[in-house]
Amino acid sequence: MTPLSDDEIAVQAVGRAVRAGRKRLGLSVQQFADRAEVSLGLVSTLERGQGNPSLHTLRRLASVLGVPVGELLEPALEDVTVIRNDQRHQLPIPDGPEEQRVVRELLTPRGDTRLQVIRSTLPVGFTNEAHPFRHLATESVTVVTGRLLIVHGESRNELGPGDTATYGCETPHWWANLADEPTVVLGAVTAAER
Repeated sequence: MTPLSDDEIAVQAVGRAVRAGRKRLGLSVQQFADRAEVSLGLVSTLERGQGNPSLHTLRRLASVLGVPVGELLEPALEDVTVIRNDQRHQLPIPDGPEEQRVVRELLTPRGDTRLQVIRSTLPVGFTNEAHPFRHLATESVTVVTGRLLIVHGESRNELGPGDTATYGCETPHWWANLADEPTVVLGAVTAAER
């Protein structure tokens, strides 16, 4: 059997996303086609994993589904995706003194932007107060070992092992390691503000 090309994989991803989104919205193929202002045949062909939709068509489909165009092109994850300990992707480390560099490892599959789980190891004395984070997402962090200070806007919270904080990332926020040892934090980040 001939392996699928990248284009064929992308078209199949679009087809699966369109079918799942259309069903989520409770629309027939005709109703969905009418809302997207495309032909019934085009939707039917795409849902079978065939065709070659234009960017204009993809934008129309994504608009009706209420998702970014890029989400239509993401291949579906396998039933179970395992990231082995020695296969973790290390996220870029910001410049700065070696002793202040946080080791950030992605525990979820690369390229999946809907949810990321990141293991961060903060060195003794770490703080990013001078460079707070701010981005569109919702984040939930759990302290595995050590002690973590989270400053979110005017709110200050100290977390110990097992404690979890969840917050919108649109508000400037920063972390500091309060322990005399590295602090390990597991964080889950979604792509959209809650």
